[in-house]
Amino acid sequence: MSDVGSEDFDEEQGPNLGVYEGERNEKEERHGYGKATLPNGDKYEGYYENGKRNGQGTYKFKNGARYIGQYIKGKKHGEGIMYYPDGSKYEGQWVDDMRHGNGTYTYVNGDVYSGEWTTNNRQGQGVYTYAETGTKYVGTWVNGRREGAGELIHSNHKFVGQFSFDVPKGKGKYIFDIGCEQLGEYMTIEQPRPDDAEEDAPPILVPKWKAGRVQPIQLSDPNGDEFNDLENQVTGTDNTLQSGVAESQEA
Repeated sequence: MSDVGSEDFDEEQGPNLGVYEGERNEKEERHGYGKATLPNGDKYEGYYENGKRNGQGTYKFKNGARYIGQYIKGKKHGEGIMYYPDGSKYEGQWVDDMRHGNGTYTYVNGDVYSGEWTTNNRQGQGVYTYAETGTKYVGTWVNGRREGAGELIHSNHKFVGQFSFDVPKGKGKYIFDIGCEQLGEYMTIEQPRPDDAEEDAPPILVPKWKAGRVQPIQLSDPNGDEFNDLENQVTGTDNTLQSGVAESQEA
């Protein structure tokens, strides 16, 4: 994900306000529709109110980035599309110059996240599609990571369970298209951090699937909670390793 080129230049700072052509108010502030070339080379075309970008507008950064959308008091706020210089794109809601609300981010490698955002981070409910494999994660996000209840959906099977620090952890189950499911538990092994890792860098966790029993697919109680039902199912497993079901690889 790129935030390069996402900071708009403040037109009201410094003695050089650039070149402006457009409407003004009685105080000679930029007001109404106008076009501006800013001192740093960026360009803006759209609406102003009392000297600040306000309303619909298009901001072109000199590095190739581009924002098309709504402004309030000089900041991206409301609905808008941001094209980043690395080729990625965000389309959705903004608050105070940050991705906030519901939106879709298309990454430079073709991956797509569509869901909730808080202060530029994936936060809340969302769907992440991995372009290379077609695998989808559907579930909860915290601070940009998969965290809490979720499903990892592959072409012919899916994992349903809990995630922590972006990897599956704890009790869960694999559901296969052939009509069976395997209960089990993900154990996490923490690997040593590289010597040059930052002090506050998240731990490196490697998930290891401990397989339990295989059974016909059990439908969740329509009046209950899917993940509570899952917990009840897995608690009763005998933890016997099943040689007929291969370990699934985490996407």
